[in-house]
Amino acid sequence: MRGGTWGDDGTIVWATTSGLYRVPADGGEVRLIASPDTAAGEFQYTWPEMLPGSRALLFTVVPAGAHSDRDGSIAVLDLATADGDAYNSLAMSIEQEFGRLDGLVHNAGILGQRLSIEQHDPAEWQKVLHVNLTAAFILTQATLPLLKQSEDASVVFTSSGVGRRGKAYWGAYAVSKFGTEGLMQVLASEMADTTNVRSNSVNPGPVRTYMRLQAYPAEDRSQLPDASSVVAPYLYLLGPESRGINGQAFDCQ
Repeated sequence: MRGGTWGDDGTIVWATTSGLYRVPADGGEVRLIASPDTAAGEFQYTWPEMLPGSRALLFTVVPAGAHSDRDGSIAVLDLATADGDAYNSLAMSIEQEFGRLDGLVHNAGILGQRLSIEQHDPAEWQKVLHVNLTAAFILTQATLPLLKQSEDASVVFTSSGVGRRGKAYWGAYAVSKFGTEGLMQVLASEMADTTNVRSNSVNPGPVRTYMRLQAYPAEDRSQLPDASSVVAPYLYLLGPESRGINGQAFDCQ
């Protein structure tokens, strides 16, 4: 997720299940700065012990030369257990420090069980839908007033191929991604014409992440692209070049 100010000379810190990446705004080299187990670079950050895939991080990105007395901020929110107060507290912190939110990326998620509908555990079903869909709704709702303060705000939802065409044994994960697409479309329609907030979704495709390993443990991971290779569509949708694009579904591959 990205918060704070956007500038042509700024950089973005990008969160994926495989680590934190620094992405120069000028299209330069994408650099891994922290992995899930070890911290590196200027952030010196180690992932907390949370349910794999359910970690949500909000990054504050300040362009070079602006607010030079402040470092970027990292706020950790466990989507599996966070209550309303946690979301509201996060929104209040952003408002107090920055006054607005320019971009929000929903990228955290869990896979759940790869079973048939007949075999699916109801409690696991509820957990997957909560982390992947309901939490995105709550976080969006809590930060909408801040997004509306921006001159050009962007909300990007991470989708999946199985969220656009259902497949057997993808259970709650597929259903949660169908819901994600629906949430994006409803939000895009509601925000169109009356606000500066736009919403779109991105399907990253097969990527070398922990979730992919869970889904396909026998797969040759050396043949999969690194997470940094699918960042470009997200950056485009967060940036000013995509202003006016709203309610669309994109594929990275």
